Amino acid sequence: MLYDEKIKLLEQKANDIRMSVIDALLAAGSGHTAGPLGMADIFSALYFHLLKHDPKRPDWTDRDRLVLSNGHICPVLYAAMAHAGYFPVEELKTLRHFSSRLQGHPHREWLPMVETSSGPLGSGLSQAVGMALAERIDHGRSSDKFFYCLLGDGELDEGQNWEAIMLGGREKLHNLIAIIDRNNIQIDGFTEDVMPLESLADKWRSFNWHVQEIDGHSFEAIDEAVSQAKAVFSQPSVIIAHTIPGKGVHEFERKYEWHGKPPTKEEGELALKELRSLGGKIKGEHE
Repeated sequence: MLYDEKIKLLEQKANDIRMSVIDALLAAGSGHTAGPLGMADIFSALYFHLLKHDPKRPDWTDRDRLVLSNGHICPVLYAAMAHAGYFPVEELKTLRHFSSRLQGHPHREWLPMVETSSGPLGSGLSQAVGMALAERIDHGRSSDKFFYCLLGDGELDEGQNWEAIMLGGREKLHNLIAIIDRNNIQIDGFTEDVMPLESLADKWRSFNWHVQEIDGHSFEAIDEAVSQAKAVFSQPSVIIAHTIPGKGVHEFERKYEWHGKPPTKEEGELALKELRSLGGKIKGEHE
C-alpha cells in the first residue's frame, strides 16, 4: 500500500524524468517524445518502488529483470536509470550521439542493468518468456525473482508476440509480468485505425494470462496491479496500462504525430516550462 508521502515522491520523480526526457531529446535533435512522456509514471513506480534492484550492484544475481521490448521509448528508461543512480544525469544529453552509451535503442553491453538489446519490435516478450522459463527450470517456483516486459500496444501488430503469449500461457509462467503501454497511438496513426487490437484483454485471457486493466498514471493502481500479479501462482500476468501519450505537456498529449519526432528548441522550452510549473499548478523557478 502506498502512502501519501511516497506518492508525492513518485510524482516528483516522474516529473524529473519527464524533464530529463525533454532535455535529452533537445540535445539529440531526434528520438521519440510521446511514449517516453506517457510512460514516466510507470517507470517512476518501477525504479523507485517496485523493482528489486541495486544501482551499486547492477549485476546482482537476485535482481528483477526488465526487458524493454518497445526500445524506441528508451529516453524514459535512460532517465529513470540516471535518476536512480546508474549513471550521471548529465550523461542523458549524449542521447543518440556517436560513441554514446545511450543510443536510440538500448544496448545490453554498453549499460549496466540493460538486460537485452532491442531493435526489432515484437521480440522482447519472446526474450522475457525465455528468461522466465529458464529461471523456473534452474531454481523452481521457490525463486522470488520477477521478469517484467514492457510492450507498446502498436508492436502487438507483430506476430511473434502472439507466439510468445501462447508459450507463456502454456508454461504458466507465474514469474512473468507484461506491462502494455496502451496509449492508442503508433507511428502511422491511431492503433484502432492501423490494426484494431480490441478486445485486447479477452485475447490475452484466451491464452491463459491473468489480465488487469489500469490507469497507467495512478501510482496506487500500478502498485496494486503489480502486487496482484505477483500473487498469481498459476499464470503469467499482463497489465494493460491505459496512458496518455505525451503526458504532462499539453501540446504533445494524445497526438500520434508526436510518436516519433522530437520537439524543436522552442517547443522543448515551452514543454520544460510547463513541467517545471506542474501544468501551471505552481510557480516555476523561472518565474
